[in-house]
Amino acid sequence: MPTYISLLKLTAEGAKNIKSQPQRQRDALKAAQAAGVKVHGTWMTLGRYDLVSVVEAPDDATMARVALQVGKNGNYSTETLKAFTEAEAEKIINAVS
Repeated sequence: MPTYISLLKLTAEGAKNIKSQPQRQRDALKAAQAAGVKVHGTWMTLGRYDLVSVVEAPDDATMARVALQVGKNGNYSTETLKAFTEAEAEKIINAVS
């Protein structure tokens, strides 16, 4: 399955409701798993983003749906990066003419 890195920022609403963040994170994990997404981990971070998740999803559409689901309540804004393994990157690079 493709790997994705999700970068999450708390919105003003999410910061206001910070005490419920751990439960929101558990709910998001359950929703992701129900959609067939394997969550490798979610970390609270310092800096530009408040949370970072590394996941595998069956396809881009599933990942997009999960990201929209996480953001729909207005507590987070998300940015999702598709990650490539070293072997996948090498294949892509070798195809450059």
